[in-house]
Amino acid sequence: MNQFDASLHTSFAAPLPLLDLCPTPDDLRGDVIAGLSAHPKSLPSKYFYDSRGSQLFEAITLQPEYDLTRIETALLQAVLPEIGDSIGAGVHVVEYGSGSGSKTHLLLGGLASVVAYTPVEISRQTLLDTTRRLGRAFPDVQMLPVCADFTRHVPVPPARTPATRTLVFFPGSTLGNFDGPRAVELLGAMRGTMGVAGRALIGIDLVKDIGEMEAAYNDAAGMTAEFTLNLLLRLNREIGGDFDLRAFSHRARWSPQRSRIETTIVSRCAQKVHVAGHVFAFERGEELQVEISQKYTDVSFDALANAAGLHVARGWNSPGDRFGLRLLEIA
Repeated sequence: MNQFDASLHTSFAAPLPLLDLCPTPDDLRGDVIAGLSAHPKSLPSKYFYDSRGSQLFEAITLQPEYDLTRIETALLQAVLPEIGDSIGAGVHVVEYGSGSGSKTHLLLGGLASVVAYTPVEISRQTLLDTTRRLGRAFPDVQMLPVCADFTRHVPVPPARTPATRTLVFFPGSTLGNFDGPRAVELLGAMRGTMGVAGRALIGIDLVKDIGEMEAAYNDAAGMTAEFTLNLLLRLNREIGGDFDLRAFSHRARWSPQRSRIETTIVSRCAQKVHVAGHVFAFERGEELQVEISQKYTDVSFDALANAAGLHVARGWNSPGDRFGLRLLEIA
């Protein structure tokens, strides 16, 4: 089942090979039934990102309260020369969850002689669109996209020009959406992908003023609330739910015990909801857990990396220690 599909052509000369590892399709119905049957109730945050959810998330990144994307981009631009010095020339860049590739464009342009770029993305169309766009911008970099679930070990396709090392790129603080054991598991998978001489460049959101952190997930324009509740609209549309959005509200608040923002959907009243052929009862004030956003300190992130057999080789923080980039190597 692991095969290269060389029939997909871009606007540049060479064909675009796709290593399709045939990731298991999401089981929306099964995940929802399991999550709503649990105590406490929960839903996976990955289901936020239908077409409308993706549009809303892009709008969130433009809100004045949510400055993470802007800060990370500025930090990456500022420290790219140091990152390049630490990594060296002839690198094969592997990106987990490539998305639109805007930060990737900065990285590929700032490193010396990148020999290949492998985006790993579970959405086949997003993967191909991003790879084609970056391929046009960097025609000398071999594009080797992989359609796979990056939470598992991903074999890296060999480049035509042998690389001196593999650099795994995981920006955007996405690591913070995984709880401790799953974050360690993900870093362990990353360790296998990067290999003995490899490195990983990770974006992490840092602990800061509580009011600022909570405001980023409760913007005044209500974009984050709309984004969160759009999940219920998706369940209504795709698996026969009858959630009344007026009967639910968005809540995001800081948990000092767990050092993270916890986002929930709160039932405004006692009610019953039909979804996927099942009936689920909600009490007034009951919270449906939908996302965590872990915030790190140097100590907590070092411990997380060490648990996965990794070591922080270098680190950079934005002004005011609001966001960080960490360069990891095998311990």
